[in-house]
Amino acid sequence: MARAATDDTGGLTIAPGQSPVQINSVTVVVPRSLKVSERNSYLPRGDIVWREDPIGDRHAQVQKIVQDAMVRGVSPLSGPVNADLEIVLKRFHALTEKARYTTGGIHAITFDITLKDPATGAQLMPPREVRADLEAFGGQQAINAEARGQTQKVRITDHLAWVIQQELTDPEGYKNASLGIIQVMNRL
Repeated sequence: MARAATDDTGGLTIAPGQSPVQINSVTVVVPRSLKVSERNSYLPRGDIVWREDPIGDRHAQVQKIVQDAMVRGVSPLSGPVNADLEIVLKRFHALTEKARYTTGGIHAITFDITLKDPATGAQLMPPREVRADLEAFGGQQAINAEARGQTQKVRITDHLAWVIQQELTDPEGYKNASLGIIQVMNRL
């Protein structure tokens, strides 16, 4: 049976089809320095764009979405190395009302991932950035998805759970989809 090992840089190596880790705890940090945009435009400026919950603490709302997704995503992992997972959010763009009910767009989500030794807090691998963009439905496609229970929150949570599994089980890590010009514009 393949086992996890460290490479010459101290990072974890992953045997194909196996996770090298079992996650003991998940911490999601949404820095208060991230700017929230409540502007109802196609491409609002800001680090956090979230509309599906009532107006309130968008940092806390997004933290819960990402936390729930990460916990779900890592729960089936049972590798030989125990680790704590830390996620630091850098961007969380869902759709504004204007984009949701017309054109659709991209859920643009970026975060840093770090695995740490639960006993010492030492990093088990260097932190790395993960871009986890997802096509965002608009117009009739969005209405139909919501009717099936596929809200933005459900789709984003499912996607992020899958992303973290790929990141921790695929030797190449998660590969962000290429979703066209709107994806590029979201990064400006």
